[in-house]
Amino acid sequence: MEILGGPFFSVAGAGESHGPAVTTIVLGCPPGIYLKRNEVQSFLDRRRPGGNKHGTPRNEKDKVVFLSGLFQSDQEKLLTGSAISVQVDGAEFQTEGYEEGYTTGEPIAAIVLSTSKKSGDYTQLVGDQGGKMGEVRPGHTDLVKFHQSGGFVDVRGGGRSSYRSTISDVVGGGIARALLSEKFGTVFLSSICQVGLLKSKHSLADLFGSVQSDAAEVEAAKSKLAAGEIASIDTEFASQAAELIKETRKAGDSIGACVEVVAVNVPALVGDPLYQSLKARLMGSLGGLNAVQSCEVGSGSDVISRTGSQNNDPIRSTGYQGNTHGGMIGGITTGMPIVMRVGFKPTSTIHTPQQSIRKNLEEIDFQLEKGRHDPCVGVRAGVTLESRMAIELANAVLSHQARAIDVDSHKLW
Repeated sequence: MEILGGPFFSVAGAGESHGPAVTTIVLGCPPGIYLKRNEVQSFLDRRRPGGNKHGTPRNEKDKVVFLSGLFQSDQEKLLTGSAISVQVDGAEFQTEGYEEGYTTGEPIAAIVLSTSKKSGDYTQLVGDQGGKMGEVRPGHTDLVKFHQSGGFVDVRGGGRSSYRSTISDVVGGGIARALLSEKFGTVFLSSICQVGLLKSKHSLADLFGSVQSDAAEVEAAKSKLAAGEIASIDTEFASQAAELIKETRKAGDSIGACVEVVAVNVPALVGDPLYQSLKARLMGSLGGLNAVQSCEVGSGSDVISRTGSQNNDPIRSTGYQGNTHGGMIGGITTGMPIVMRVGFKPTSTIHTPQQSIRKNLEEIDFQLEKGRHDPCVGVRAGVTLESRMAIELANAVLSHQARAIDVDSHKLW
């Protein structure tokens, strides 16, 4: 069963790369959070294919429609915006989706249609004889998914293994952001800090090194991240990395990347030690994203070469004086920014000839015939990492609240 977060704040998704739509259900969002569809849409716009010239040429608009879990007395505000039309058995049915309103505490359902599909591009992966003659893309899930499912697998665009499935991550993360922003002023940011051997000289962790971050500083960082050809806090690096990605695409190849993701204005004291450690959950969630091969917290692997006296963050009455711990100690938040870095392998689907097999294990020289892909998957990954971090943090906050019994909350009269 695939569920992000949980058990208090959970996100479930369904839908394949070339299916009709991706659907999302968010469970456990508390009532009374004001949610606007266009704010969640802004995160999907960052994720969508075709939204960045250095990503896949597939162009999807990815407009989200909310179907449940919102309400307000102003029906015009609630329903203005999203129109839904379906044709079944020659009859057309129309209704409206929710535009903005207060969460009711009930499940929130959303749908995003897929309208730019080229399913015929994947004929070579289908083959015949029950799919066993289908060719396998090295580095992709084609072989393991085929045999795991007994051959009953959607091969178009990678099916459920496609990065398109992360639409649900971003929708659920958008709702978690609304909750955390309203209650704590929490903001999530990400910056590409390495592409291939090219490394950024500046980081988000350097900008945000205290418990509370000024709103103006956060907005300035957002503007800088949005201004470059790729989302990096280092504008010079962004230009150089964009050129490297462009040259890699021309060569028919792909390239890896590292993305830094940071949460600022983090509520302290959430998370648990050991098995439900927030650190463990975040590393599992961010590290489990498509194409991720490494995940670090705080100073990451740099701590290996340090002594304890060099690595321990000094503490004064005003709080921690450093953040090598990346915002968590013993799996519990300290209030300092959560800092993580995530390494992505080069995109598996490439046009360069490779050695491979068919699904019946016959060896072949593989050459991709058709298909659209990102030359560097890290380019569009930042918003999904932010979303997964928001989901896990929202779940940890609600878990913490479950320990604080408020007798007045249980009185009807």
